[in-house]
Amino acid sequence: MIGQRLEVRQGQGLVITPQLQQAIKLLQLSNLELEAFVEGELERNPLLQRDEGEPGVDTAPEASQDAATADEGELRFVEGSDVHAQTLDAGADDLYGDAAPGERVGDRQGDQATDQPGLADWSRAGSGGGLADGEERERPDHRDETLWEHLQAQASAAGFGPADHAIALTLIDATDEGGYLRADLDEIAERLGVDAARIETVLAVCHGFEPTGVMARSIPECLKLQLIERNRFDPAMGALLDNLELLARRDLTALRKVCGVDGEDLAEMIAELKALTPRPGAGFGGEPAQTVVPDVHVRPDPAGGWRVELNTDTLPRLLVDKRYHAVVAAGARSDVEKTFVADCAAQASWLVKSLDQRARTIMKVASEIVRQQDAFLAFGVEFLRPLTLKTVAEAIEMHESTVSRVTSNKYVATPRGVFELKFFFTAAIQSSDGGAAHSAEAVRQRIKTMIDGESGDGDVLSDDRIVEILNEAGIDIARRTVAKYREALRIPSSIQRRRLMKAG
Repeated sequence: MIGQRLEVRQGQGLVITPQLQQAIKLLQLSNLELEAFVEGELERNPLLQRDEGEPGVDTAPEASQDAATADEGELRFVEGSDVHAQTLDAGADDLYGDAAPGERVGDRQGDQATDQPGLADWSRAGSGGGLADGEERERPDHRDETLWEHLQAQASAAGFGPADHAIALTLIDATDEGGYLRADLDEIAERLGVDAARIETVLAVCHGFEPTGVMARSIPECLKLQLIERNRFDPAMGALLDNLELLARRDLTALRKVCGVDGEDLAEMIAELKALTPRPGAGFGGEPAQTVVPDVHVRPDPAGGWRVELNTDTLPRLLVDKRYHAVVAAGARSDVEKTFVADCAAQASWLVKSLDQRARTIMKVASEIVRQQDAFLAFGVEFLRPLTLKTVAEAIEMHESTVSRVTSNKYVATPRGVFELKFFFTAAIQSSDGGAAHSAEAVRQRIKTMIDGESGDGDVLSDDRIVEILNEAGIDIARRTVAKYREALRIPSSIQRRRLMKAG
């Protein structure tokens, strides 16, 4: 029988409140963006004030205040042991108030859950939560692609192994907005722990990126790369590029002599140079150059291992002036005034605690990354191990989306240089027998070795056969991945290789 009736049902679901959305957004802000956000909050909220005192010193002992300090954190690894101690001293009240161990504020029904909106377990938010009615998802701002983003995308598709990809990213970071590489290769080689010849090899591949001429170390090299692409580089043009100072002085007689050409040919060569682009990166969108300030410092520990510390200079230190709050609350007469004061107090308390939780989360993620990549810090880029967001997320019991947000626009200063936290995540091939993951570079080289071992028509390995051999060796890999690696190595298909063998 069809009819209407009323039912009451209970269910659990995640509703992302505006405060929770803001707390999640705080995670992915860079230190400069966070500073701008905090400045705006200081202007809007009279109960917030900046703590100008030294870290760990109470600047207003007469007032009851909350502080988001998260002043210092450290991680110490003990060699020969899996045990490590991590301390993070914070001047703020405990993040979850008087909640029992293991209990989240959002799980409680008391006033604390409503007084501190958005402080539910947002470390796991990001994948399955719905939005409240009437709320819209935040839309990212549209902007032009920068030169560095364009080069990084090409580096990801160039078929580099983890070590070479890390070298390429380091070279890209040293490229200026005009497209020129402004770094000493020997210094980069020493910092990354590889031979200078390895750096030159990676740079040669990067010179094939678009726009042509990018990552050159000088104007003659930039123009040479463009001429090579046009198939117009010859000894005469090389002599012209080596003597651009003569062209600047318009000493055409000397130029004809060093280039070994007549006046007509020299005029054509000069016209070709004028058609080239001396600043290949000028056509890309860009942002004002900002000095990278690391969010985390990693230093060798005298006792062994590594010490991980938050950069206190990048952490906003705010206070909630409860003394002033008591004064204005007592003076509020109308309901509108009382509501305004209560909202300011709740917002200030939420911001202080959210900043503290942000600092703790960055510390936790950075510490785990250092633990996973300690071989890189000790021995160089060759020892970067396969690492994924999922691995770090499971180790620190957070959601992958949280780790992704934390590693965006966050930098760590190490003895080998300053790197974005995303730098340490490299591709991995899972093991089919449940063992340790295999480096993508190691699998790529194994494929190359197998194909190099082909000696006759019957030995030509198809991509399907390579997959079978790798699966037997405990490497879980798909056929399309084998084809992608083979193409990155510039190895023809099995049909083409068989034809080449017959032709030979």
